[in-house]
Amino acid sequence: MATILVTGGAGYVGAHCCLALARTGHKLVVYDNLGNGHRQFVKWGPLVEGDIRDRARLQAVFAEHKPDAVLHCAALIEVGESVKHPERFYDNNVTGALVLLDVMREAGVGAFVFSSTCAIYGKPQFLPMNESHPQAPVSPYGWTKLVVERASADMAAAYGLRFAHLRYFNAAGAAPAEGIGERHNPETHALPLALFTLLGRREGFKIFGDDYDTRDGTCLRDYVHVLDLADAHVRALERLLGGGQSLAANLGAGEGVTVLELLDAIERVTGRPVPAAPAPRRDGDAPALVSDNALARRELGWAPMRGIDAIIADAWEWHGKVEAGVSG
Repeated sequence: MATILVTGGAGYVGAHCCLALARTGHKLVVYDNLGNGHRQFVKWGPLVEGDIRDRARLQAVFAEHKPDAVLHCAALIEVGESVKHPERFYDNNVTGALVLLDVMREAGVGAFVFSSTCAIYGKPQFLPMNESHPQAPVSPYGWTKLVVERASADMAAAYGLRFAHLRYFNAAGAAPAEGIGERHNPETHALPLALFTLLGRREGFKIFGDDYDTRDGTCLRDYVHVLDLADAHVRALERLLGGGQSLAANLGAGEGVTVLELLDAIERVTGRPVPAAPAPRRDGDAPALVSDNALARRELGWAPMRGIDAIIADAWEWHGKVEAGVSG
């Protein structure tokens, strides 16, 4: 099996990808500065603490561990913060990726799987959104991800790098039996915020906008289980390591769930209603985001296996039972 360097492997998606890669027999090396990651999430390979902008540190890691491929999950991800402090996001997400890509080139590592996002598309022009959708991000965060996609595609043309750009929709869920799940600071995602309300960590859940052009007036989002995302990363890495062509692919369930439907599903799974109240729309929120995942199904043989109830059940177990005992 191959040796995979996972940048950001102590974070939410990165840790679940490490779990999936380990289960398929790959050797892992996690590279993370622990700014947003958690030491306790590194369970399936050594942790090397370092920043992706640190060329010398990366060069030493490549020389010691000789990875066959890189899975790049390290990034700042909070959209609102990217609007307030865009320079931090461009420095970390873009500069860091360029340093990483250049060190890969020097080391002769030619397979690059990138944790991208549907935020590169911007305001939806049509639904479901496929990979040919116009790319017009509305946040600095989205732009940083699109710039890295462009840079890695240009390096592919110049140096023969092969890449997989995996564009997530709404990652959710957890692997509570393995002691990993969603822990962000600050937390801005709807599902954990709703569960925090049930757990008494928040006073009520806000529904931002109830007059959108959706089936019940609330925003509609495409939730995909983080373990299904991780499975797609394994498939993409093995495709590239096997000599397969580069690709960019959406990763989503291909179905939308409104905020009210999410709250109904939470009550169905937990047996408890979520105290919720309407609030004004937030700037930048699209009425609906739904993926067309046909390309990932066709090219990677991938399909999301866990629906919204399974996502909620795993997240509920993680936040309610497991996370309180996890530190680091």
